[in-house]
Amino acid sequence: MKKYIFFYMLFVTTGAFAQGYQVTLQIPQYKHGIAYLTYYMGANLNIADSAAVSNAGTAVFKGTQKLPGGIYVVVFPGKRQKTDFLIDKEQKINIKVADTNNITGTAVITGSSANNLYLQYQKFVAQKAALLETERRAYAASRNKPDSLFHERNYNQLNKDLNAYRENLIKTQPTSMMAALLKAMKEPQLPQANPVTKEDTLANYYYYKGHYWDGVSFMDDRIIRSPFFLPRFERYYREILPQIADTIIKDIDYKLLLARNSPELYKFMLNWLTDEYINPKYMGLDAVFVHLFNKYHSKGLTKWLNEKQMESINRRAYMLMANLVGEKAANLEMLTTEDKPTSLYDLNAAYTVVAFWDPNCGHCKEEIPRLDSFYRAGWKSHNVKIFAVLTPDDKGNVIPEWQKFIKEKNLQEWTHVYKTKEMEEADYKAQKPGYRQLYDITMTPTIYLLDKTKNIIAKKLTLQQLDELLQVKWKN
Repeated sequence: MKKYIFFYMLFVTTGAFAQGYQVTLQIPQYKHGIAYLTYYMGANLNIADSAAVSNAGTAVFKGTQKLPGGIYVVVFPGKRQKTDFLIDKEQKINIKVADTNNITGTAVITGSSANNLYLQYQKFVAQKAALLETERRAYAASRNKPDSLFHERNYNQLNKDLNAYRENLIKTQPTSMMAALLKAMKEPQLPQANPVTKEDTLANYYYYKGHYWDGVSFMDDRIIRSPFFLPRFERYYREILPQIADTIIKDIDYKLLLARNSPELYKFMLNWLTDEYINPKYMGLDAVFVHLFNKYHSKGLTKWLNEKQMESINRRAYMLMANLVGEKAANLEMLTTEDKPTSLYDLNAAYTVVAFWDPNCGHCKEEIPRLDSFYRAGWKSHNVKIFAVLTPDDKGNVIPEWQKFIKEKNLQEWTHVYKTKEMEEADYKAQKPGYRQLYDITMTPTIYLLDKTKNIIAKKLTLQQLDELLQVKWKN
């Protein structure tokens, strides 16, 4: 199957401010080359501007529009060295690095009060990081328990000092950009570090989930231009939230509502969420993507996407709408191998396995006989029936091969069906969706499991997964 990954890194920088920006870089040790002004967007550095370095070691980045706030990085010629700094309201900034072998220690940034705090923080962290590494190595080299405990205590104290410094900065400078960034990277503390009972574990989880975003404003565009926000955002939706479509949808709607007045953050979140759920990792979460399409994309709320991107989103949404887990499966009215009319809904079974396959598909030739083996070994006795749909590749008449395969593999107990080209053309003229759209058939074999009322229980599972699911249902 094709993987549709093209949304969350697509952005249009906005903001029409007449005063613009000017960032002057002074690096005397460089006499030529191209320097780049970049910014964090998730895990990547995106280029905002470039400038030639003069023989005096100066490069000037200049533009007529203000830059969005965030952590920016100047990459020196050769792309081997760089220095980062903050851009906020003040955007006439001078950066001087006296010694590129000691950038943190010799960098001086003027013209921006936000960077005074940032430089202080960087220097403090650099000092503590060196001490932490020393204690880590000493702990690893310890020969006895007293030494180990000594270095462990030192290491823990240094970490406490670092956290205390961060907390103090947030407390004393609550409106600063540094405070916003530190809040974005801060992890909530669990009420019980070592839960004893199951109730303790659940209490820890609900506390952690409830406080995961404490201090993070979804109305502040600046946090997305940092290396902290995306990993935290990804972890929340992939690991913290229960992987249940309704739970995720409710959370998404709330956060996107908060971000509506922060256009860059809103774009970032909606693009990432679209990309994450257009082909989800867990069965049933494609309902999240369909919801995003219905509530946001189809309502014209993603105008930054181009025509090709919107076409891909539309096409994918219409392929998924009729086959969401928990919804009623679309009826299929087709012909049997004897050309007698029949339909999916005619089949009376406790469970119905709908298999879409092609006799010319190499994988089908292996899996379809295996499906029959599972059927005969146990499914049949539990009133499971198989509704097998021929999905030809339009390379000619496959009916003889289809009938031959059914006979050779002794698949006579299934309900085998197909549609003639005339039937498909009639559906097309009547603007009726075909089975490929109704069941999202992009590869073969594709297998669905329906309950006795023809609701979709599962889809696109392997045969082993399908058997395990049925065994659990019978056991329960």
